[in-house]
Amino acid sequence: MNHAEFLFFTVFISLILAVLLLDLGVFEKKNHVVKFRQALRMTILWVAVSLCFYLFLVFFGHMIHIGSNGSQGDIRLLIEKYGHPIKTEHLTYAEALSRYNHNLALEFLTGYLIEKSLSVDNIFVMVMIFMAFGVEQRYYRRVLLWGILAAIVLRFIFIFSASALILKFSWMLYVFGLLLIYTGIKMFITRNTNEQIDVAHHPVVKFASRRFPVYPTFLRQHFFVKVNGKWFITPLFLVLLVIEFSDLIFAVDSIPAIFSVTKDPYIVFFSNVFAILGLRAMFFLVVNVIDLFRYLKTGLAFLLVFIGAKMLVNHAWLDRIGFDTLDSLMIIAGILSISILLSVLFPEKKPL
Repeated sequence: MNHAEFLFFTVFISLILAVLLLDLGVFEKKNHVVKFRQALRMTILWVAVSLCFYLFLVFFGHMIHIGSNGSQGDIRLLIEKYGHPIKTEHLTYAEALSRYNHNLALEFLTGYLIEKSLSVDNIFVMVMIFMAFGVEQRYYRRVLLWGILAAIVLRFIFIFSASALILKFSWMLYVFGLLLIYTGIKMFITRNTNEQIDVAHHPVVKFASRRFPVYPTFLRQHFFVKVNGKWFITPLFLVLLVIEFSDLIFAVDSIPAIFSVTKDPYIVFFSNVFAILGLRAMFFLVVNVIDLFRYLKTGLAFLLVFIGAKMLVNHAWLDRIGFDTLDSLMIIAGILSISILLSVLFPEKKPL
């Protein structure tokens, strides 16, 4: 990590933590059930913030790696290092910088769309976890907020570790590609299966229960409680642990998917963070319309297979036929749009 990367990353993380701590300190003082309209407003707000970051990258994307004093050579090194599908030969420095920034912004937007879309499947799992544990809806926000804080830390470790592996062992992309194709096929086969969560036998619950004393009942929004001088974890903390475990499993699919778009770990991380920040609002939005998108899971299955196949294809061949980041974005947006359109045109018929 050079000086420019360290400075940009520090400022970025500081702003994100400030927003989350403000949310925790100001808006979390009173637990309440989030209604559809509030969730819709917050979802629109977070999407708008993410699009603002996209626009920032369009004009200042180079600030991430090379700061304000870069050169033509710096851009060429970054293109070669991270395999950006652009050419800057015979361009002036200003033209090369503009092309690099626009591609970087497109990679962020495509990664954000992938992460945002796949997070819908993660939301389904979260709903089942809350219902299986019998958590009151007014405490959902608190669990999700702390889950987001932990997820950012785990994603940071996962993304930069995966990036180091890919840069050192390029064949790791083929491993990730096969994993995504397998996950996509499995998702398609099990798309109509009603999954159940066995709370008593969940591996996370069994692991935590063996190592920490667990209080037998929920105590409002508390994760820990002290009784007769002894600390206990509450069932709500177990819920948080199970959600973090499910998010970790989810990240095994979603993060490699974004690496099919860009090998730049900073862009992968930024797209993940913005998608995660809007996850809580999206959760409360999706749970209200969860039955309206019957073909969305099918669309996500095709999306994973496409991304996995793209990772298996020789990138030199893709460059020769002119397949770039914008093409990936259009195909991904097309798959999702078709699945949503089919869900609207052919809604599931409920028994009378």
